[in-house]
Amino acid sequence: MEQDEASVRTLDEGIRRLAEGPPEQAIRDLTAVANRAVIEIHKIAREQAKDQRGGADWGKWAKLANAARSGVLQLAAIRDSVKAFGASQASDTDGARA
Repeated sequence: MEQDEASVRTLDEGIRRLAEGPPEQAIRDLTAVANRAVIEIHKIAREQAKDQRGGADWGKWAKLANAARSGVLQLAAIRDSVKAFGASQASDTDGARA
């Protein structure tokens, strides 16, 4: 548990450092991180909803999977907007779709 808290703190600090960079680079990097995080949330929630089908917790997981899917779609729109700033998102995983 302590290690998990340290990892989250470290990631949070890294995100804050990314935000302090030049604006165009910051939005590219932050978009890549947000995209990866939301994709992973969606994958976990979708898998749990599948595994919990018919169980008491199915609705919770299905609701989260649906919300995360909306986030995936919103981040796709953000990624398209970021492309207008000229540089490609080389730090993002190409083809990473939930």
